[in-house]
Amino acid sequence: MKKLLTSVLVLTTISFFLTANAALSQNSNYKIVKKISLSEQPRYDYLSIDEKAQKLYVSNSTSVHIINIKTLKSIGKIDDLSGVHGIAIVSDLNKGFISNGGNNTVTVFDLSTLKIIQTIKLNEKKPDAIVYEPYTKRIFTFNGGSSNATAIDAKTNKVIGTVELGGSPEFSCSNEKGKMYVNLEDKSEVVCFDPKDLKVLSHWKLAPCENPSAMAMDIANNRLFIGGRNKLMVVVDALSGKVIQSLPIGAGVDASAFDNSQKLVFFSNREGTITVIKEETKDNYKVVNNIKTMEGARTMALDKVNHLIFTSTIIDTQEKDGKKEQTFGVLVLDNK
Repeated sequence: MKKLLTSVLVLTTISFFLTANAALSQNSNYKIVKKISLSEQPRYDYLSIDEKAQKLYVSNSTSVHIINIKTLKSIGKIDDLSGVHGIAIVSDLNKGFISNGGNNTVTVFDLSTLKIIQTIKLNEKKPDAIVYEPYTKRIFTFNGGSSNATAIDAKTNKVIGTVELGGSPEFSCSNEKGKMYVNLEDKSEVVCFDPKDLKVLSHWKLAPCENPSAMAMDIANNRLFIGGRNKLMVVVDALSGKVIQSLPIGAGVDASAFDNSQKLVFFSNREGTITVIKEETKDNYKVVNNIKTMEGARTMALDKVNHLIFTSTIIDTQEKDGKKEQTFGVLVLDNK
């Protein structure tokens, strides 16, 4: 009887792990399900999602395209912009904010009508990443040409001040409790700063990660996920700055996202892959997939409601009269 119980226990344990591994494989097994053609402009950067309205915003040189996530169809466009980098969404105020690296401005627009409300002129240079920080209700632009960040009151659209970062900033995250974090690409560091007082609190080295670009965060566990251009990511304790673990990712990373419900971290890479990493515990991670996308698909946005991934790139190139005609668009990836 004892041997029988032992055998049953072993079989049950094996079955559990096989089932768990199968579920994990299914969750991380994303594939391209649709290509959405948008324009002939080849320049592009960040994508952002309004989860409340189920809309995707896509940067594209002098325009921002808007896609209905439910229908996966283009529903509008904001034009006459200048070197668009990112889009920050503030649903409670029905406003969006666009960073224009070409003329050092931020465009404010109405989320319902897509009409431009105001253009904010910055004294800082080359605003790139732009995020909404809910704890202070401020918009932050991270300015690659002046090594600082600009704080804007999301309600009044007034510039409040700047944070001197001491290096070239890339992407940023907030813990939504009074701290923000931003990569310094040229220093291979993360800066932790106070978004209310606009003061730097810490500089943390990221070795072995170099030239960090992508950043996402598990807020509940105080863990930062940072992707470097040397094909390594690191998990960083957001309280102490300690590097907990490092794992390989694809070449040319530029964006990251964390799906808390699936415990998956995604890194989109210019080489045409998305590296998927499983959070097994807050201090233990493993690579579970490298999804094939298309070359150039370096930035991404994650729809955490429907578990869809969106990434943008040149989705088609045709020869016509001896010239190359390129089509810019969005790849939609699903794991169902």
